[in-house]
Amino acid sequence: MTQALIIIDVQNDFCPGGTLAVTGGHDIVGPINAMIPDFEAVILTQDWHPADHSSFASIHADKKPYDLVQMPYGPQVLWPDHCVQGTKGAEFHADLRTDGDLILRKGFRKAIDSYSAFFENDKATPTGLEGYLRTREITRLTMVGLATDFCVHYSAVDAARLGFEVTVATKACRAIDLDGSLAAAEKAMSEAGITLT
Repeated sequence: MTQALIIIDVQNDFCPGGTLAVTGGHDIVGPINAMIPDFEAVILTQDWHPADHSSFASIHADKKPYDLVQMPYGPQVLWPDHCVQGTKGAEFHADLRTDGDLILRKGFRKAIDSYSAFFENDKATPTGLEGYLRTREITRLTMVGLATDFCVHYSAVDAARLGFEVTVATKACRAIDLDGSLAAAEKAMSEAGITLT
């Protein structure tokens, strides 16, 4: 086994009607489902925040969503409350196939966010995904999901840095595009040697 499909955060809160909806987020569910049979392993990630997560603007006095603040690990965008553990918003989109090999929850530590499927935002605390993939001798990854310019981007760059061969299937991704973040993410992924299809 050498290749895996990594499905990033296709959850209700990131789809239309959600608290952090990505435009067209639901449109990628069909294409992702169609890709699943082509892969030997399928891994899904799930944003899984406590209700008082430090990345939520609601817990910071005089701050609003999309403000940028400094955390001990560096700059952090403050988000609307989203993907709170055990809520409907944290559930996968109802039409997404979730019969994969592994569901990896991230962002569950109150004091630190986790865009990447591989590391918390401190870029040091691992999620365990690298070890799982290496144990299964998986070397090639295709990433899809939400959002291209945040969780997909950080996951792809970390995977490439760790030595995996990475493709991002952009037809099965959608972006937030916060102040030009999509163009910056695409540039960073290209510079990291990631194939964008």
